This record gives sequence, C-alpha cells and structure tokens, in this order.
Amino acid sequence: MKVVVFGASGETGIPLVKQLLLEGHEVTAIVRKPEKLGLSGERLEVVKGDILNLSAIEEKLTGKNAVLSVLGGDHRQPTTIYSEGMENIIREMEKTGVNRLVCLSAETLKSKKESSFKERILVKILWKIFHNIYSDIQLMENRIYQSTIDWTIIRPPYLTNGKAKETYRISLDKPVPKGKGRITGADLATSMIDQLENPDSIGSVAYVCAK
Repeated sequence: MKVVVFGASGETGIPLVKQLLLEGHEVTAIVRKPEKLGLSGERLEVVKGDILNLSAIEEKLTGKNAVLSVLGGDHRQPTTIYSEGMENIIREMEKTGVNRLVCLSAETLKSKKESSFKERILVKILWKIFHNIYSDIQLMENRIYQSTIDWTIIRPPYLTNGKAKETYRISLDKPVPKGKGRITGADLATSMIDQLENPDSIGSVAYVCAK
C-alpha cells in the first residue's frame, strides 16, 4: 500500500513509519523538519512541508492509497495544527481521490457517560492543563465527521516509551472494557496500520490500549 504520513517525525510518527516500512508499505512522510525523522530507505520518501500551508502539500497525495495522521503540536500554547491541518489534508484527499484516513486523536475526548467517576476527575484536570490542544483536536474530529471520506479516528490512552508488546486491545465506538490506561507508541502504530484494511473500523472511533 502507498501511504502518506503527516506528523511522521513525532513520538508516534517515527515508530509508525518504521512499522509501515517493516510491513512492506511505500511511505511518503511529510514533515516540517526532515532531519528529525532520522529514517531512510528505498520505500521511504521524505517531503519537507508545513501542514498549515496547503500549497506545500498539493499533489503529494496523488496516486496514494491512504493517509495516516499523527499530527502534534505544543501542548500548552494555542494551536490550529490539528483543525487547520486536517482541513488541508481532507481538501487534498478529496482533490486527489484518496479516500482512506486513519487519524490519531485523544482518549480524553470521550463523553462523560463513557467515563468512570475517577476518569472524569482526571479528564477535567487534563483539560484544564491542555485546554488548547484538546479544543483543537475536538475541532479536528468535527471536521472529519463532516467529511465523506472513509475515516477511522483512534483515541489512545497514555503513551509509554516501552518496547512493543505486539499486542493491543481495541473497541469500536466505545471505550475498551476495563482497558489499561496506557499503550506503547509502537503498539499504537501497529493498531493504526491494522485499521487501514479493516472495513469494520470505517466511520468509527476506535479506542485502543495495552493488552
């Protein structure tokens, strides 16, 4: 599969690109700072571009099969990287005929009825600290819901830097029952790749966690 990755040089992006290459996919990584990616290979094309500049990504999706978005920004400062970035991604997908999107979001966007009392307290604290980033992620999700593409939104819990366990739990449109509040970046990457060809996850919010 020919895949475009946005946010490839971030904490989740790097293991995602590594795993895609290991599985034999052709990857186009669009990043602002290519030197941060630190990866190379015959099936990897690294493109310097700013997701907030639509002209910088024009035609980069032509001939591709899917898009994986793992965008990230400063967690404390006001940002539009998620909402404006996704607007540009969807616009270019519609223009070039790429219809499959798997997008990283955040578990803290789940509704109150989906959360336990303890979780609601923690989410309230996190929203207070990271209000800017979560507000923009919420706008990003809303833009995806309004689109006509085949999308899957991934809402992971706390990410760890541990080694891949090569297993994970996933639940569509509802939190994982008694799920663990963590997952490694590598296992998160695997879960995102697995959804690319999972028709059941199209149009769904997928919750993942460690097994």
